[in-house]
Amino acid sequence: MKTLFIIISCFISSLFLAQQKEEFRLVKSYYNQHRNMLNKEFRKKFDAEPNAVKKAEIKGDFLFFMKKMDSIENSALIGALLKVRNLEDLQSINKPRLGLSQRFPEVEKIADYPGGLNSLRQEVANLLYVDGVYSEEKTIKTDVAFTVEKDGTVSNVHAQGDNFTFNRQAEIALYSLAEKFFPAMIKGDPAVYCFKLPLTLTMTD
Repeated sequence: MKTLFIIISCFISSLFLAQQKEEFRLVKSYYNQHRNMLNKEFRKKFDAEPNAVKKAEIKGDFLFFMKKMDSIENSALIGALLKVRNLEDLQSINKPRLGLSQRFPEVEKIADYPGGLNSLRQEVANLLYVDGVYSEEKTIKTDVAFTVEKDGTVSNVHAQGDNFTFNRQAEIALYSLAEKFFPAMIKGDPAVYCFKLPLTLTMTD
């Protein structure tokens, strides 16, 4: 069993364009549609079967298919992550190098997620595909920095930790957040803002 404990901390800011979240929405929408179709077909088969033993077998087959679907979806999300990362890297090539004070301006009001930090913690935990994390260590950690753009979308997500698979799943989870942030504010205007989100994954038997 894998349990995710999340602590939110400290904030810096950065500038970037954010259109990439759509890539993750499209993947999730596609696989959710197929899950719904499979669910309906298995439900019809399950309801039509009078034998209790065969019902249990149908249920087992259904759970197996759903687990496979999760794994296939994760592969597609990794592809989306690579595409997004490449687009962000290409966009940054022609950007002028800004000074520290320009890249990290002080804000009057920090960016915030709908429902607050607890909601953000819970959603990240729900989105993290723990079956895609491989580690011989009981406890692994990563620090995820991500930019909240002026329109509240997330971009430039980078996780730094010793476990590559945990870093990758953490990045996918942040790009897959369902809601936009309330942006940071400077003199009444929206401003870019970057959170640093430490994550700890504890695996127990």
